[in-house]
Amino acid sequence: METQALYDLTPIARLALLGIVIALGPMAWVWLRNRHAPAAVRLAALTALTLFLTFDLVVFGAFTRLTDSGLGCPDWPGCYGAASPVGARAEITAAETAMPTGPVTHKKAWIEMIHRYLATGVGVLILVMAVTSWLERARLALSPWWATATLVWVCVQGAFGALTVTMKLYPAIVTAHLLGGLLLLALLTAQHQVYRARPLALRPGLRWLAWGLFALVWVQIALGGWVSTNYAVLACPDFPTCHGQWWPAMDFQQGFQIARPLGERRDGGYLSFDALTAIHYTHRLAAYGVLAALMAYAALLWREGRPHRRQAGWLLAGAVWQFVSGLSNVVLGWPLVAALAHTAGAAGLVIVLTALLTRAHLARHGEVAPRATAASLAPAGGRVAS
Repeated sequence: METQALYDLTPIARLALLGIVIALGPMAWVWLRNRHAPAAVRLAALTALTLFLTFDLVVFGAFTRLTDSGLGCPDWPGCYGAASPVGARAEITAAETAMPTGPVTHKKAWIEMIHRYLATGVGVLILVMAVTSWLERARLALSPWWATATLVWVCVQGAFGALTVTMKLYPAIVTAHLLGGLLLLALLTAQHQVYRARPLALRPGLRWLAWGLFALVWVQIALGGWVSTNYAVLACPDFPTCHGQWWPAMDFQQGFQIARPLGERRDGGYLSFDALTAIHYTHRLAAYGVLAALMAYAALLWREGRPHRRQAGWLLAGAVWQFVSGLSNVVLGWPLVAALAHTAGAAGLVIVLTALLTRAHLARHGEVAPRATAASLAPAGGRVAS
């Protein structure tokens, strides 16, 4: 029987060309809106648009996972060696006929490949940002090494995407891929905030608390990713208890074995239900603490006065959004809309906290140049050290 190679670089040129075509639309839009502005202004606008598209990509990645489309094309970067499911129609049909509800169907193949197309387009935009940052580095308010680091990281994300397929949804790899996407959001957000040049002073205590809250949110997102990638969302179908108990039977040793395949223990046996319960309930218990921390910090920001109240409102809204969407996943039986909303909320919290910390950094070090016209997101004047 002929086997499908996990890596087939034959369609790489076609995929790269398609990524360029996808990126041309956003780049043309930015250029038309800012065609009379300096290159720095266009770069700032392109950063903002790339941030928006990366957020969409993270949510669509969750959609790909939640619809079980991660193996819709069982090789990488193409689909059965083709650049699209159209060229792999015969192979997909054969796989779907053999297993109609299996990982490979025409619908799942298209979802998986659209995710790859969008990722390639974002990668091209980040490449353009990096090249432009170096060409215009004398006139930018941000070191070009930021854009370069973002380019390096998007390449690392591509490698995680490949491993997600070739290692058959290995939970640790899938979780790392999610965290990597959110780190990409954080990098783009920091650059965007420097270009916007809007400092927000925070007292030292509030600044350190913000960093602590940022770390807590990342830990909670990692736990949530572990729940999702192990399909443990419905391990506790009731709330606030789990199976009618405040401390149900749990197997933490099995549940938090990192190096193991999906649904299996490290020794090859099946993962127990107690292990899935441990994964779910750990995330839920940690959520209570993170929710309280978000609300408490939002209250402290609110007391600082008007300039800080918008950030406080965003944090409070994010906390409520995450609580409602997370609860909906449990009590409504993990509907797709609620699951996507929960991922989007996590991404939103990363953006809000990164923006807050970046603005506080700008205010603390006085590394802010006057903004350009009100219609732009322009950098101007002196540089910010990386």
